[in-house]
Amino acid sequence: MMLLKTTSEPLLRVEGLSKNFNVAGSWPWQRRKLSAVNDISFEIAAGETLSLVGESGCGKSTAGRMLVGLSTPSTGRIQFEGQDIGGMSAAERRAVRRRIQLIFQDPYGSLNPRMTVGELIAEPALLHGLVDRGGARDRVAELLNLVGLGDRHAGRYPHEFSGGQRQRIGIARALAVEPQLIVCDEPVSALDVSVQAQIVNLLQSLQDRLGLSYLFISHGLSVVRHISNRVAVMYLGNIVEIGPKTAIFDRPLHPYTRALLAAAPVARPGARRAGTPLTGDMPSPLAPPAGCRFHPRCPLAVERCKREVPVLSHAEGGRLVACHRWQEIPAFQANASAAQHSPATKRLLALYRDAATRSNSHTNAV
Repeated sequence: MMLLKTTSEPLLRVEGLSKNFNVAGSWPWQRRKLSAVNDISFEIAAGETLSLVGESGCGKSTAGRMLVGLSTPSTGRIQFEGQDIGGMSAAERRAVRRRIQLIFQDPYGSLNPRMTVGELIAEPALLHGLVDRGGARDRVAELLNLVGLGDRHAGRYPHEFSGGQRQRIGIARALAVEPQLIVCDEPVSALDVSVQAQIVNLLQSLQDRLGLSYLFISHGLSVVRHISNRVAVMYLGNIVEIGPKTAIFDRPLHPYTRALLAAAPVARPGARRAGTPLTGDMPSPLAPPAGCRFHPRCPLAVERCKREVPVLSHAEGGRLVACHRWQEIPAFQANASAAQHSPATKRLLALYRDAATRSNSHTNAV
């Protein structure tokens, strides 16, 4: 698979990463292969945020779990600072894992309810020998202040905090081992909108202060647009488009990327975007379609799409796109300013205008 190079030596390089699961078939002796992630490649530079977006079940969380060692790749390579993690000894791998941490989607489920916040944050630093028992309290207080909490919270338990506060505790726990790369697995999807903004701003502030890199996994396009430097779009285990944030959002090339943007809510009551929203369900990863995996749902698919698998190729705007027909597709206006009111809203607005006109006429007559 073609790899889109970053401008400098990358902190992380992923090449041809795949993950297959063996699942039970119709009979006990039958086994079927589920293709969760299929031959994906990308790079993340130091201090950069790469967002991985797509529908639920597309494989983005599985990809993130492979980076932190919670799942073993079926094929492919993961290189961190130029070193192949797969070829390392157990001790070397442990040292690298400390520098790649994970923020979970569920802030409460990721915290042990029987441990205090101070114990939760100190535990990883103690395991890796970064602090001793005597210095653990000071380290915990420092991390709590760093994420917007106070050292007074160290003696409390997770159930005593709100969702946003629990996610701050999860972030502090990830920072306890001084990582360079953090995989953020939908870290704000379980939070209220106002709290989402606080957590995203916190992540950006920490990135600026500590020089962190993020793999930000999300299906919230507004959040992705706010935090990302580059965006990779996944569909059914494959990356179908990857490139700079501005290029992806302002002029998406792949039909699936266009469909995702067309389905995103518009910040105008009754307004709707240009373009055709996605219809139908994603095919099963147990039996992915031949050729382009998106062709059963693609409004622009032709016979070639059903036979040939598209490969990522260089396109305009410094990106890669996996589509046979991207050069033939007319330009797509993705900006919210181009959104049009729906017919129902137009009729309602016309009624309001007519009522206002009659009211003004009556007032002038009196």
